[in-house]
Amino acid sequence: MTAENQILAILSPAVFDRLAPHLDHVTLEQGKFIYTPGERLTHLYFPIDCLLSVTITMQNGATAEVGMVGSREVLGIHALLGNDVGTQTEVVVQVPGSAMKIDVQIVREEFDRNGELHDLILRCLQAFLAQVSQTAACNALHTLEQRLPRWLLETQERIHSDHLLLTQEFIATMLGVRRAGVTQMAQKLQERKLIQYRRGNVQILDQAGLEASACECFRRIKTEYDRLLGQQ
Repeated sequence: MTAENQILAILSPAVFDRLAPHLDHVTLEQGKFIYTPGERLTHLYFPIDCLLSVTITMQNGATAEVGMVGSREVLGIHALLGNDVGTQTEVVVQVPGSAMKIDVQIVREEFDRNGELHDLILRCLQAFLAQVSQTAACNALHTLEQRLPRWLLETQERIHSDHLLLTQEFIATMLGVRRAGVTQMAQKLQERKLIQYRRGNVQILDQAGLEASACECFRRIKTEYDRLLGQQ
């Protein structure tokens, strides 16, 4: 895998060249909020090697992840569909790294041509909805022992690295479980030599073994992305 945003990579040279002068390379720090509920979205983000979490916070303060945006996605599609004000979700940087940032209006002008970018964005939206739907089913029906490997694999795929800068507390928040549960499951994966965990750094040691431990959700989401956006 190469360190690039795969949505931008799909674009034809003609379309990319119209957007390129307006793309800014930015570095995003872990924990930074890209937008919060009710906030107007002024820019789209094409992650390269960072990972953004779409989360929902309940009235009691509990937070859980409902989707992730990385190198296979673009953040801010809803702004192209006539709604540039955030809904009940918020977006936070889960894994620090770089992204390409562009003004919403620039992309909207290209989107409104009803050409290549229009069709690609709609496929991106379909893929992301598939991810969110599968994640909802996974959270309801599968055990943490299955969900944690799936989540690590999805993170790995989007940041082009086997080294994941993640604390157990952060993982627990994203999965909507207690930290003790993540600690116990991470220890089991480490004992089986599938991962190595040290002070906020998770290293995937055995890709095939981790996939075998995960539920079918990782493979289903990947298959749908490959179908809609091409294999990477």
